[in-house]
Amino acid sequence: MLIYPAYYGKMELEILFFDRTITAMKIKRKETHPKKRKEFHKEMKTIEGTIKISSKGFGMVASDDGRTFAVEHADLNTAMHGDRIVLSLLPEKPWEKRAVGVVKEILLRNKMEFVGVADMNEDGSIFVVPDDARLYVDIFIPRTAAKEARSGDKVFARIDSWSDQKKNPTGEIIEIIGRAAVHDTEMKAIVYEQGFRPSFSEPVLSEARALPGEIPPDEIAKRRDFRGTPTFTIDPEDAKDFDDAISIKELPDGYFELGVHIADVSHYVRPGTELDRAAERRGTSIYLVDRTIPMLPERLSNDLCSLNPDVDRLAFSAVFKISPEGDVRERWFGRTLIHSRKRFTYESAQEVLDKKEGILHKELAAAEKIAVELRKKKFAAGAIAFEQGEVRFELAPDGKPIRAYTKERLETHKLIEDLMLLANREVAQFVAAEIKKRGGAFVYRVHDKPDRDKMIELIGYLKSLGYAVPHNDGVISSRDLNALLDSIEGKAEQGLVQTAAIRSMAKAVYTTKNIGHYGLAFKHYTHFTSPIRRYPDIMVHRILQTYLDKKRVPEKEIAAYGTIAAYASQMEYAAMTAERESVKYKQVEYMSSRIGEAFDGVISGITDYGLFIQEKGTLAEGLARFADMDGFYEREEGTYSAVRRRTKNLPLKRYKLGDAVRVKVKNADLGQKRLDFMILD
Repeated sequence: MLIYPAYYGKMELEILFFDRTITAMKIKRKETHPKKRKEFHKEMKTIEGTIKISSKGFGMVASDDGRTFAVEHADLNTAMHGDRIVLSLLPEKPWEKRAVGVVKEILLRNKMEFVGVADMNEDGSIFVVPDDARLYVDIFIPRTAAKEARSGDKVFARIDSWSDQKKNPTGEIIEIIGRAAVHDTEMKAIVYEQGFRPSFSEPVLSEARALPGEIPPDEIAKRRDFRGTPTFTIDPEDAKDFDDAISIKELPDGYFELGVHIADVSHYVRPGTELDRAAERRGTSIYLVDRTIPMLPERLSNDLCSLNPDVDRLAFSAVFKISPEGDVRERWFGRTLIHSRKRFTYESAQEVLDKKEGILHKELAAAEKIAVELRKKKFAAGAIAFEQGEVRFELAPDGKPIRAYTKERLETHKLIEDLMLLANREVAQFVAAEIKKRGGAFVYRVHDKPDRDKMIELIGYLKSLGYAVPHNDGVISSRDLNALLDSIEGKAEQGLVQTAAIRSMAKAVYTTKNIGHYGLAFKHYTHFTSPIRRYPDIMVHRILQTYLDKKRVPEKEIAAYGTIAAYASQMEYAAMTAERESVKYKQVEYMSSRIGEAFDGVISGITDYGLFIQEKGTLAEGLARFADMDGFYEREEGTYSAVRRRTKNLPLKRYKLGDAVRVKVKNADLGQKRLDFMILD
């Protein structure tokens, strides 16, 4: 059970008494600093900020003006990761690298619900050992709140009270997820940990069941009918919901009528309903390695709203008169009725294009030609070509990974992506023009320019890998960045460079304040094309219809859209974290059955205690510790390298970032999702 390490900074902690059946750990503190901190408290300056807690139990506070302050473990005063706090600043010392402080007050708790493993006491009470290592203390659950959990159960628990850091927080078990280390349990646990729920409430399901399955004639009469136009979908092989479909036909003047048809979710999900509230709370669907946690019940996501083949479906469409060179001459937006003739996978559509024959070949080829031209225009305008490999797993019936592979990115992936970008951009341009005429608001998808300091850091990182990138006072042009990304294709360090470049960028977010999309080089951009899995797209459909009706967004809704957009950005980040965690779990699980086996890897990071190495096939990252290597290694500042000092028996040796190495799997810790490697070179 984890409460406190034995020593933190200048504070030595002596454990005098401990009993697993009580909630307190009695601790005597011995101050080694000559002047006690409490004497300063009355004169201390305070700041407000958000605290981040490391897995080792130390805090870092970012103030609103951009400064950072360190907080020792003993001075956290029950603050948890993400809490909004008041920090009392300690007098600065010349020997301390960073200003330090003591948590004085907790203004707002970020999170009070955690996933963990139950450890039962003899009296039936439980300590929950949290999966999140940033929660540096176990949660005490009295027997009356334990819900029949047993040792080894993975549980979802809530902290009810915690005001004294000398004691464990007290809480209750909300739900028993299942036995730890079982595939289904661990996947559900990842979802719970990020604030999502795998199931829907009965009122939500009841509303979904009550929706009519047939499209009434009066609804058909209101819509533009595309059932006679060749229409198809292209999606992953394992997809169950189809947000978007494409229709295309050649016009007599050589132009094409290109339709991007999007599931009309807003027809079924109306404001104020239980369905709408549930979708807004989730914000997004989550795609784990083996399952989808949908934003909407399956009655909608896989049936009524999904653009399945061979059935009539309601859509919200963006229709363009467009040249073979990708120039848009006319555009039309509105509600439609479609009938998909074919459900392609990316692979089956690619096969039709490659063979130049098969069902809807003519339409696919025309769509591809237009998509290629749109892509050229996008990059000519300054878009950045980020295309990272995506690791996938083949799973046995019990969920254990039996094969790991990197998914190939086909031309059909790019085809759909570029046609969706076209629709998103044109919708955003249209609404932005309408807002200029009559005021109102819109939900944009924006991407800010990179921070200069991060770009300078990226330049240094690339230089350590042997790449001198042209820049103007720390600013790399998109043209030069694209040239670099092209030059590394197929090289061992490709993934490292792509990841570093992405991390140097700002995060794309939803907002009502348009600043453009830097990564795509679009002045106006939104998300219109995936309302089954993204709540902002539902908002975009509603707002777009308002302007198509020549109305403006009511004032009372404008602020609400801004708040919901910000919340949706947070939920999107949580979903991405869950998806990454599920992949990481499977990467470690895959390697756990390969202890002692050798793999090719590339050095992805260097610390004071070892080298982080990314395995080539699974993209799994593990640590090779200096302690397991021959000789004495240390990190060399400023060179992104580790050096073994020369001795009588061992020559000087250097490992640098991006080096290809051969490694052996030493250990795999599923609980911590952590791998240990040993270098064989």
